[in-house]
Amino acid sequence: MRKAIRTLSTFLLAVGLATYGSVAHAQDVPSDYQQVLKLVGKSGDYKANVLKVNIPRNDLHVTIADYPVPTPFGFGGWFALTKGDGGDDVMMGDLVLLQEEVNPVMSALLEHGLEVTALHNHFFWAQPEVFFMHIHGHGKAVELANQIKPALDLIGHAPSAPATGNAPASPPAKTTLDTARIAKIVGHEGEQNGAVYKITVGRADLDVKEMGATINARMGLNTWAAFVGTDEDAAVAGDVATGE
Repeated sequence: MRKAIRTLSTFLLAVGLATYGSVAHAQDVPSDYQQVLKLVGKSGDYKANVLKVNIPRNDLHVTIADYPVPTPFGFGGWFALTKGDGGDDVMMGDLVLLQEEVNPVMSALLEHGLEVTALHNHFFWAQPEVFFMHIHGHGKAVELANQIKPALDLIGHAPSAPATGNAPASPPAKTTLDTARIAKIVGHEGEQNGAVYKITVGRADLDVKEMGATINARMGLNTWAAFVGTDEDAAVAGDVATGE
């Protein structure tokens, strides 16, 4: 397992060196996006013309090959909105789901007019099994909020699968990683979130548009790598955004 982690780490770092970063600064939240936050009952922030709403799975206690990992390691779901043509918004998101939540959440999304564009896993040997559902929508911001809310209300409330084995160990509360060294190797600074050090690299070299909306790092067009553990015993997870 550690060898596989080191291999993945090397791959992610290599990709990170080949991509470009972007810095987003806080902006005043438009009134319709304030309504979105109120409707879904979630926190979020508005930067780079994107409202990003966090849906972290703090209720999950995940181990990867018996290695306990915290929520910021890769279980922070989200959806984002940005303006497109005609004042309409484009919605994109990535929901973190248990396998027993997949069908009810997917049904709620489809029944309310949103699209499910991908469903996949990130990890082998994960307990419990966790899946990632990519979503897409187009319309007025408040309408999109009403469309996604029924699905969000199901997350964390689906009937649980029977528990197996012993209770997982707790993830570390803080990191002892040499994060300065990691940042130097990758060539990009990261952010500390509890025990997790995460580097996110936007693809500013790509001009991606959808329905007139700019798809930037905050809309999901990014490479990221999250590190947890110690210098001697670390784990890394991430996503790589590449062209064909």
